[in-house]
Formats: sequence, structure tokens, C-alpha cells
Amino acid sequence: MYYIYIIQSELDSSLYIGYTNDFERRLKEHNEGLSNYTKRKRPWKLFYLESFDSKRDALKRELFLKRQKNRAFYESLKSA
Repeated sequence: MYYIYIIQSELDSSLYIGYTNDFERRLKEHNEGLSNYTKRKRPWKLFYLESFDSKRDALKRELFLKRQKNRAFYESLKSA
């Protein structure tokens, strides 16, 4: 199983979009400062999660979400 995720910084409410095959491990890495891009805005919490059977589909969705750059769109995902 593959996942795309959006996490939210509890420090400033900013969002980060990523891909992984183990979401729990990846969130832990973000919160332990093991990701250079996210370590300055810890702690992080789950904002949105989607699962996929194929890596290809997950990566396509991640790229689509990153291209949106629209907070209202990301908020709408939570209620869909």
C-alpha cells in the first residue's frame, strides 16, 4: 500500500504534502526532525491521507496535489 499525505504544522498551520509506503514511520520522522524540509516547523499532525495500490498512482496524485497550491482546495479534501 502507498500513501499520499498532507500534514499540518502545529507551529504555524503550514501544510506539507508527501508520499510514503509507511505513513506512521514517515510522520514519526517528520516529528523527530529527520526531514530537513519539515524539521523547523515541528510538531506535525495528520491533515489528510489517501491510500493507493500502486506507487505510480500515488506519485501522480502527490504531484497533482502539490501543483494546486490552494489552501481552500486542500481544506475541501477533508470534507469530501
